Order: sequence, then C-alpha cells, then structure tokens
Amino acid sequence: MMRRICVKIFKDLGIMIVLAAVTGFCVNAFSPSGIALVGDWNPEQGVVSARVKNQPVSHDIEIRTVDEAFAIFSDQKALFVDAREDALFNEGHIKGAVSLFVNDYGKRFAGFMEKVPLDRPIVAYCSGRSCEDSHTLARYLKEDGYTDVRVFVDGYPAWAEEGHPVEKSR
Repeated sequence: MMRRICVKIFKDLGIMIVLAAVTGFCVNAFSPSGIALVGDWNPEQGVVSARVKNQPVSHDIEIRTVDEAFAIFSDQKALFVDAREDALFNEGHIKGAVSLFVNDYGKRFAGFMEKVPLDRPIVAYCSGRSCEDSHTLARYLKEDGYTDVRVFVDGYPAWAEEGHPVEKSR
C-alpha cells in the first residue's frame, strides 16, 4: 500500500516537472524577449552572450584584439565611445574617448549627434568580453544612422593592461 502511494506521488511529480518544463520552453519560444537557447559562450570567439533572441551580438563588427584596436586608435580617425556608466568612465577610459552610457542613450544621443557626424568611424567599448553594452550601443548608433560602427570586445580593462593611453575624468 505504502509503496503504491510512493509510486503514484513520484509519477505525478514527474508529470508536473515535464509539464512545467514544456510550458517554460513554449513561453520562451513565443516571447519576443525570450532568452536564446543557444548562446555565445566562448570568449575567444568574441563577446560572451545569452542575449534575447531578437538582439543577438553581431560578431562581424567586432575588433577582437587589443593590437587591432590600438592600430585604429593610432590612425586617429575613429572616435572611441565608452558605453560604461559615468563612474567607471571617470575612473579611467581610453584617451580621447567620449562617454555615452548605454542606459542613458535616449537622454544623451541628441548632444552626441550634434558633435559627431554620421559618417565618423566609431569604436564602442565597455568592460570586456563579458559586457554586452558596447554591442547594444553599436546597435543603437547604427539604428540612428551611424554608418561605420565597430565594437572593441576586450574593452577598457585589456587596453589599460597593455599600457595603452588612458585618462581619468575629474
């Protein structure tokens, strides 16, 4: 008798777990902000991402090495744009970079656009390969008409670690 009750409980529990998992996967599949089931987990391939399905990281615009970013910096044609919050930018940023905190994009974009022509090459960066803010910023800038936007995936930490020019804001 007790064995039969335990078997029924475990059977019912198993059914509930399967139904919950199927429901979860279905909701995720049909939700526009659902999480992609397959992410970009290898930092050697670019930014690590488990972004929502409709906002994938675009690896084709990535600058994947500090040396490549430094070559672009040395050419002095591109504007480096820091997607990190103001406190991090003020603590240190790539020399000559401007701050455009991705979470304040809507408030700051008009002022940015007044100073930066749409055809100016832009390199967005943030805190490294586990930070997606630079990709988000790049997407926003492209949607608003900027034509040459790239993402430096290693970001400020790798730049500073290599001893490249940095500065702090007061």
